[in-house]
Amino acid sequence: MTTPSDSQIADLAETYRLLGDPTRLRVLLACLGEPIAVGDIAKSVNASPSLVSHHLRLLRGARLVRGTRRNKQVFYETADDHIAHMLTDMIAHAMEDHSEDSDA
Repeated sequence: MTTPSDSQIADLAETYRLLGDPTRLRVLLACLGEPIAVGDIAKSVNASPSLVSHHLRLLRGARLVRGTRRNKQVFYETADDHIAHMLTDMIAHAMEDHSEDSDA
């Protein structure tokens, strides 16, 4: 694997900073399956549509989600397979049984 440039490291750090917000992470996770409308994301994460829209704007800016307009609604999904794989891998890691881990 090639070592990322300083600019790429800064982009990665910003991405992880964005994902450090629990509501924003829930919004991104809601976009993992099929494309989903803002109102449906809001219901699934128990947040207002305006707050979800704010988070989606930030996630779009970081190229983590993309939106597709259908009539009057915009449907969001993860931007690409890399994002989906990263999230599913991190979920699997977080859900692993750590009882066998040892600090010794």
